[in-house]
Amino acid sequence: MNKKLAAALSGGAVLVLTLSGCSDDSDDKVNDWAKKVCDQVQPQLQKIADANASIQQQTADNSKPADVQKTDSAAFQKISEAYKSLGAAVDSAGPPPVEDGETTQKEAVKELNASSKAYAGLKTEVDALDTKDQAKFADGLKGIADELNKISNTGDQALKKLQSGEVGAAMSKQKGCQKPTASTGPASPSGSEASGADASPDAAEDAKQETAEKEAEKEPAEKKS
Repeated sequence: MNKKLAAALSGGAVLVLTLSGCSDDSDDKVNDWAKKVCDQVQPQLQKIADANASIQQQTADNSKPADVQKTDSAAFQKISEAYKSLGAAVDSAGPPPVEDGETTQKEAVKELNASSKAYAGLKTEVDALDTKDQAKFADGLKGIADELNKISNTGDQALKKLQSGEVGAAMSKQKGCQKPTASTGPASPSGSEASGADASPDAAEDAKQETAEKEAEKEPAEKKS
């Protein structure tokens, strides 16, 4: 019943995980700014990776609703706190020393804080699900998965801008801004438990999510029988 939720999480966007490649074009001021941000970012990315991995572990068909609820609630709480800390990290670093740096920074902080609130809202939703009714609980999880898809597919334009150009090149060179591996639980074959590498999953990810959705939709009927 938690498979669709796990699949939705795998498509989520998170700061600096879309970065790729390196460049030596950045000047010292931009590199210094990137280091200041990325040194604070890594612990939060690790929290998100671990939280998503915990949800991945609760995808078995025989998982008890109460266990799934407890796991998902704790994961959403950790992700919410991580996004809030990411916003604080970008805010405390000040505007990047590039054109329109102040505007880009403020918009990125705004989006990160919005994501924090969104995940806090998901925690509230999962806490309110009825774990005594298997079918209703599964339907509730599907609704939460739909909300996750909305979070991951909208509202990340400012983050993309922050990760582009000279600033993005400087951040991509910082170890603290690289995608972490979950420190607990089995690793996913695609490494998708680390909140995804992009806001738009590739074809393989889309196929995996479609399969997960079909399995989740069949869950209530299977449980009733």
